Amino acid sequence: MKVYTKTGDKGTTSLIGGKRVSKNSLRVDLYGTVDELNAVLSIALQFEGPKDIKDDISNICNELFILGADFATPFDSEFKKIIRIKEEQVSALENKIDKYYNMLPPLKSFVNTYETKFAAFLNYARTVCRRAERAAVALKEEEEITEASLQYLNRLSDYLFTAVRYTNHILNVSEKPVEL
Repeated sequence: MKVYTKTGDKGTTSLIGGKRVSKNSLRVDLYGTVDELNAVLSIALQFEGPKDIKDDISNICNELFILGADFATPFDSEFKKIIRIKEEQVSALENKIDKYYNMLPPLKSFVNTYETKFAAFLNYARTVCRRAERAAVALKEEEEITEASLQYLNRLSDYLFTAVRYTNHILNVSEKPVEL
């Protein structure tokens, strides 16, 4: 089986279920950004970081495949066997945020979060996650998506910020306040 199909040579691609759309569609942009987020997190995993956060990130990478498939499958698709992000995954992120946040000193200002390679890539992932969230909002204005998928992206960016701070805390890296 060949990797290339040539079916996208004119600027279209197939969604799950077979519907063809422009590669410039909001939906394709969204699941492409989720794919990019997954790639950034995969890079982060190549660096030293707290085991509990790395375990979380490995799980999140698997969930991002589910999320990407969720976004690649319109609700009117004939393919009905798709697994979609659920409220339980949003709640699990909230529980992790609360767990790590409660171990951290109170945040009193904006902070720079680039002190370790692992934390820097988590912070980069946070910004890609925010872009994915904006793309999800844009798509939601045009087509139906699940509320849980949008909530997941919102919570994931909060989780990533907390994970950066927790990583720095565990590695004894002082946060650098930003003066505004």
